[in-house]
Amino acid sequence: MQAISTASLPDIVFMLLFFFMVTTTMKETDVLLEVRPPSATEIQKMEEKSLVNHIYIGLPAKWMIDIYGPDPRVQLGGDHTYSWKDIRSEGDALNPIMQKFIEDFRKTKHEAEIPRLTTSIKVDKKATMGAVTTVKNELRKNEALKICYLTEEDNN
Repeated sequence: MQAISTASLPDIVFMLLFFFMVTTTMKETDVLLEVRPPSATEIQKMEEKSLVNHIYIGLPAKWMIDIYGPDPRVQLGGDHTYSWKDIRSEGDALNPIMQKFIEDFRKTKHEAEIPRLTTSIKVDKKATMGAVTTVKNELRKNEALKICYLTEEDNN
């Protein structure tokens, strides 16, 4: 019985390793809120995910309740949460937190892509409508008019 040559085995392993390293995407944002979105039957998939800016509205995670309390919070993309009252502006003035969030995202995109930018809002079932309305009003003031709501698919 002849022995099977394993000389090419390291090459195959490194090819597979390289393939998975190239094709894997890294998680961009850690969601610091508990967001359990409502379910829906008529949903569509987002086509151009690179043109989507994310906002999360929900209750603080269990480990954050001692810091922020039990009231709903808003996470604008990155790793910091705000009270929905902190991002609310009075009158026609722009809130600096929301303005910076929108402008920073627009700066990363080409000028021709800006009209196609979408703001995705993922809202927890238990979040108050006041928080959602505040976020929508601030987006409107910053001329971020294309909005989508993230939901879970209803399998019933």
